[in-house]
Amino acid sequence: MRAVTYRWQVARAPMIRFLFRTLGLFLLALAFVFLVYDGTKSIANQQFVYLRVNELWADIDQHSLNQVQDWFKARALWAWDPYARTFFELPSWFVLAIISTVLVTLGRKKKKLIGFARD
Repeated sequence: MRAVTYRWQVARAPMIRFLFRTLGLFLLALAFVFLVYDGTKSIANQQFVYLRVNELWADIDQHSLNQVQDWFKARALWAWDPYARTFFELPSWFVLAIISTVLVTLGRKKKKLIGFARD
């Protein structure tokens, strides 16, 4: 059985890939800015200092951070302490770099197969 592909699905694929690449590159540039910011703070303080994800999120919107933390504590308490709490303590430039790498990878063009037919 063959899957039906509509014309609008084929036409939107490059646009979504472009959106993923653009957003990924923007987040990568933002990660670099935070890396430089943390580097200058570390040099000035003569110790390793970095902006944590929860601090950055709190600067942007404290209410949504509290909602996400309360959701984890209410519904996924098993994941709060070992996983989510560790995620919130990571450097913000590291998390942004990982997210941007995933977005850029999702937005790349598919390689042409040599010698094989693609359905």
